[in-house]
Amino acid sequence: MNLKLSPAAIAGLLAVALLPLVVRVFFGASEKYYLHLLIQILLWSFIYTGWALMGRFGLTSLGHGAFTGIGAYVTVMLWNYAGITPWIGIPIAVLAATIVGVLIGYPCFSLRITGHYFGLLTLALTELVRLCIVGLREYTGGSLGTQPKRYGDGVSLYALQFEPDRVLSYYIVFALWLFGLYVWWRVDRSMDRYALDAASQDEDAASSVGINVTKEKLKITALSSGMCALGGAIFAQYQMYIGPDTIAGLGTSLNMVFAVVSGGVWVMLGPTVGAVFTQILSEGLRVAIQSSATLKSMLGSAALALDGAIYGLLLILFIIYMPKGILGTILEKRARRRAR
Repeated sequence: MNLKLSPAAIAGLLAVALLPLVVRVFFGASEKYYLHLLIQILLWSFIYTGWALMGRFGLTSLGHGAFTGIGAYVTVMLWNYAGITPWIGIPIAVLAATIVGVLIGYPCFSLRITGHYFGLLTLALTELVRLCIVGLREYTGGSLGTQPKRYGDGVSLYALQFEPDRVLSYYIVFALWLFGLYVWWRVDRSMDRYALDAASQDEDAASSVGINVTKEKLKITALSSGMCALGGAIFAQYQMYIGPDTIAGLGTSLNMVFAVVSGGVWVMLGPTVGAVFTQILSEGLRVAIQSSATLKSMLGSAALALDGAIYGLLLILFIIYMPKGILGTILEKRARRRAR
């Protein structure tokens, strides 16, 4: 399969690649803040793309926070306690998450556990991983989280630590984002895509024409869980802090669902649009709450959960009125206009 990019796609990629320069020119003193926001968008876009690989075929997982948590914590624990460089620790973490995904997926797919039951089982997986992290507090820091040990001045290729240099961090995450889009493209143009589409519609019919439904679902589960673990590991190296609620909790899993549904689960750039939407919404709410004394006095500690309530409400509205997400709806309307 040859990957041929249209002029518009090339222009778009160049625009994204040049964003650090644009930020430096137009925002000056606030450069680090806006670069951080861009890095977060691209990093979570990659993780959301990993989730969407399963979600687009009807495998609605509510537990992918477990895989990002495994990726982050295994990498950091190997570095902090065994001195194993993330260059080795990250592949180990990805392999561990992939194995967990397959171990959970095999009985589900063999016994045809789908729909709400599959979602509840993956939800339990997230809680299990979170409780393990909290229970091993002597090593993981428990609910307070932990940090990777700094190596030198904080900029190290060996330790994959680039926190002070946000421009370099941006291009590392940019490359990761491109890799996620490439994986989506390969899956979208593979025969496995047609097998999974058929299985998502009717497993009995798919099996009757020779499709090994369990094998196909396990393959996409392994790929999805591995990608999310990779994203979680890079998140840990960039943030230089991990906690069960920031990278492995239920909130992380549900944010994946909301972001992909809002952006468009069946479109390659849907998870990216979802990441832009959720990150800007989250940051906007944070700034509004911090700058508004009225909101603080009215809501008190409940203000911390305001974003979750708004996400839940918006998710309901998207499912009812825009089931194809922001980008999916735009592309659908554009196709209708062309047809007319």
